[in-house]
Amino acid sequence: MSEKNHDAQRTARQRLAAEREKQKSAERRRRTLIVGVTVICVLALATVIGLLAANSGKSGKTSAGPVVAPSGAQGKDSLAVPVGKDGARSTLTVWEDFRCPACQAFEAAYRSTIHELTGSGKLRVEYHLVRLIDGNLGGSGSLRAANAAACAQDAGKFPAYHDVLYDNQPKETDDAYASNAKLIQLAGKVPGLDTPAFQKCVNDGTHDAWVDKSHAAFQAGHFSGTPTVLLGGKNIAQDRTMTPAKLKQMVEAAAKG
Repeated sequence: MSEKNHDAQRTARQRLAAEREKQKSAERRRRTLIVGVTVICVLALATVIGLLAANSGKSGKTSAGPVVAPSGAQGKDSLAVPVGKDGARSTLTVWEDFRCPACQAFEAAYRSTIHELTGSGKLRVEYHLVRLIDGNLGGSGSLRAANAAACAQDAGKFPAYHDVLYDNQPKETDDAYASNAKLIQLAGKVPGLDTPAFQKCVNDGTHDAWVDKSHAAFQAGHFSGTPTVLLGGKNIAQDRTMTPAKLKQMVEAAAKG
């Protein structure tokens, strides 16, 4: 690996670590606020219940309608979008949010390696889409982008559109992906994706309830944040010793049996 590529990957890992720490700090602040509200509840129960109800709406309420899994979704409750060969010896389980900067940092560091390994049939990736940032900051960009990605899966274009969403990710506080028009515009970067069927799927929110169900599974798993990237049950996104080269070495060793 060239020194330039090494520096770029090291920078991406540093960004990933920084974003995860920021996410943890935000979660600590949120918990502190909840504790404060609980104390106030002793004095003004009715008022606090009203405030909590209002805040719940702003965080992104669950979607109405049937749970419609995208084409080819697999795993428990069909919540995983698979990429790669079914018979691969190694499986990477990724929980991600398209508004999450730490997810983008992971992408920057590992994308080329993951593409290489899935392309060679040595690695299978199972993507689980969640809406964590919608809950933390408000808005609906995480949900809308995840639904659009599921629509891309229906069209057989998930991997390419997945990459486009991260390449064009807005700032975490900018809920630009709440716009279906923006998501459809980005589909134009993937040959053959911007079709009437895709546009209808995005605008109708066909997979909204499926995204909510995926997010509920994420919460039930008690994961610490996004990205959560599991290999053999271990979250490699939190492993400071992990590198793309090390991941490749581990997967290739498993492929040899």
